Amino acid sequence: MSSMWKEFFESQAATYDQNPFTQHTTSEIDFLLSLYPLAPGARILDVGCGTGRHSIELAKRGFRVTGLDFSPAMLSEARKKAEGLDIEWIEADAVQFELDRTFDAAFCLCEGGPGLIQRGDDPVKHEMAIFKNIEHHLNPSAPFVLTCLNGYSIIRQLKDEFIGDGRFNPSTMISSYVDEWDLPEGTKQIQIFERLFIAPEVVRMLTDSGFKVDAVYGGTAGYWGKRPLSLDEVEAMFVCRKLPH
Repeated sequence: MSSMWKEFFESQAATYDQNPFTQHTTSEIDFLLSLYPLAPGARILDVGCGTGRHSIELAKRGFRVTGLDFSPAMLSEARKKAEGLDIEWIEADAVQFELDRTFDAAFCLCEGGPGLIQRGDDPVKHEMAIFKNIEHHLNPSAPFVLTCLNGYSIIRQLKDEFIGDGRFNPSTMISSYVDEWDLPEGTKQIQIFERLFIAPEVVRMLTDSGFKVDAVYGGTAGYWGKRPLSLDEVEAMFVCRKLPH
């Protein structure tokens, strides 16, 4: 996974939970559990757990949780917040982690792995590696919920001039540009290199990785619901189950 993104998340760990999109954890977990009710004590894998907000809320509800992230600083913040809770924290890359057990459910939320590429990476191989890794670590028919970048929202902002100056290549769907992000410490310029995936492409990759996609919903933080994906929202939600074997 991109060293650029790892450096970014290392730098953001101390202030990550100040971002507005992190303020809906309880309602987000309520919604996830309404999709696939899980038995008490079910074992859950949280891929790209960051500072652990979803892992911690799940553990408070009696689930056995493993939170996995490639950023030591993010995991350090998670451990501080989780004091007194029995949560397993693992520092690993979502592309290539290997655990010695399987899980009853998995979540990968808020772009917790997919999309975190750098120039030279094969975007499809990157995403497929994550999805296959998660599938490998799930029990048959176990649910998996993913939220990731909604390519439609970026495409609707593009202009022909972006093609001429190299910011977007329509033949590869790869965009490369400097963006301004409003972060807790202020506005910061971020170099973006990303492959825009629209929903049918993500569904195909998930299907080819061994999942049945039950639904595609809007994934905007704080506005999760069983509703169609809007073209302009930042993230899409994919509600899946591992195929039975």
